[in-house]
Amino acid sequence: MLKNKYKQFNYHLMLLPGTIVLLIFSYIPMLGLVMAFQKYVPAKGFFKSKWVGLDNIIYMINLPDSKLIFANTLIIAVQKIVVGLIVAIGFALLLNEIRLKTMKKTIQTLVYLPHFLSWVVLATVVRNIFDYTGPVNSVIQALGGDPIIFLASNSWFRPIMIITSTWKEFGFDSVVYLAALTAIDPGLYEAASLDGANRFHKMIHVTLPGIAPTIVLMTALSLGKVLNAGFDQIFNLYNPLVYETADIIDTYVYRIGLVDMQYSLATAVGLMKSVIGFILIMSSNLLAKKFANYQIF
Repeated sequence: MLKNKYKQFNYHLMLLPGTIVLLIFSYIPMLGLVMAFQKYVPAKGFFKSKWVGLDNIIYMINLPDSKLIFANTLIIAVQKIVVGLIVAIGFALLLNEIRLKTMKKTIQTLVYLPHFLSWVVLATVVRNIFDYTGPVNSVIQALGGDPIIFLASNSWFRPIMIITSTWKEFGFDSVVYLAALTAIDPGLYEAASLDGANRFHKMIHVTLPGIAPTIVLMTALSLGKVLNAGFDQIFNLYNPLVYETADIIDTYVYRIGLVDMQYSLATAVGLMKSVIGFILIMSSNLLAKKFANYQIF
């Protein structure tokens, strides 16, 4: 008994560094949420700043900008989730059909690589590609069209965000589905072959139903990220000309909080995001339990 307790103590000791980091960077900063209910003045601090109750939250709800940023966040995040899910599943299915191991590993390496690159780096690549004198506009001009300022266009900015985000993450996201594919019973494919099914029919009638629980689970879990539209990507690519369609909660909080120094209002917006995010995470947990028989916590 004592030996088992000693082993468990070692395991808990291994968790200590991560727990300390979590406390310092995630839980202790939550004390700053009190600013959402104050007219916060840095020189006075938390204890001497004037208490205003729900005034900041009510003011935030009545701001036209608040409705716009919440709408932008939802639109961009949902589109990223849907497109990313479809592309990741499609890629996993196609990659699973490749029989040459060398080619399969090469393709996997190439599509996984962008995931490990920072948006600070990739933003420069995207700017160069969609620049007024970049390769995309060169092709458009060669076909007789007029060049487009893509990253300064409200019509084009969102599609570019969706496409580039999907390109960066779909390879890594497909890992889960590739793992699910390995759990499918090979006997089902043999039975399908005896029935005269070709590779496409096997994919539709065996492979997709086999990974359906994983698809449902990943879709349910992604609901918790529906208010995270990708601060790093948008912050490194947007500009005032596209605030109408590109400004999301995180960039808005950064701008009004750190740039305009409206700390209380920025905290109120961040708090509202956290509350909605918590509700969505709890909802995703219930959906995962109902449709995939899996609980996050």
